[in-house]
Amino acid sequence: MFDTAVESTYVWLALAVVGAGVLGLALRVPTAPPPDATGVARTVDSVASSPHEATGSHPVDARQMQLGSHRLSLRGPGGDAHASFAYGPVVPATGGDGDRLGAVLQGVPPGRAFASKQRFERALDRSRTRDPSWQPAPERLVVRRVTWGEVNATLVGA
Repeated sequence: MFDTAVESTYVWLALAVVGAGVLGLALRVPTAPPPDATGVARTVDSVASSPHEATGSHPVDARQMQLGSHRLSLRGPGGDAHASFAYGPVVPATGGDGDRLGAVLQGVPPGRAFASKQRFERALDRSRTRDPSWQPAPERLVVRRVTWGEVNATLVGA
């Protein structure tokens, strides 16, 4: 009459295992959503698909950004988010020739920033083929589609 039922031991053991599993899942769930890489890519695509020169910008809510000619990755407290550009390749205006390309991105005509169309084309090619790396994310990403003669490019940067 005062014995413990064998089944109750197994029930308590099973409840302890399930409770530990639920606690583990609760502690692993991120506290914030991942950054919105798709929204940023949509802004880039809307400018890149324009038949005319255009400019756009999009706020970036992430700690780090990896910007390539075909793809964008954002890293934040909620994890990583990735998106591909439908209208690529784009030209990351960061590093290397980034100062002159950055000036063009901010509105300087390519003819004032570069001595010739050939130098502008070479700078675009170098920037497109550079391997992307993680950089601190800007607060706002700027996108500009420029044309200089037959040279067309979509510059992306901060």
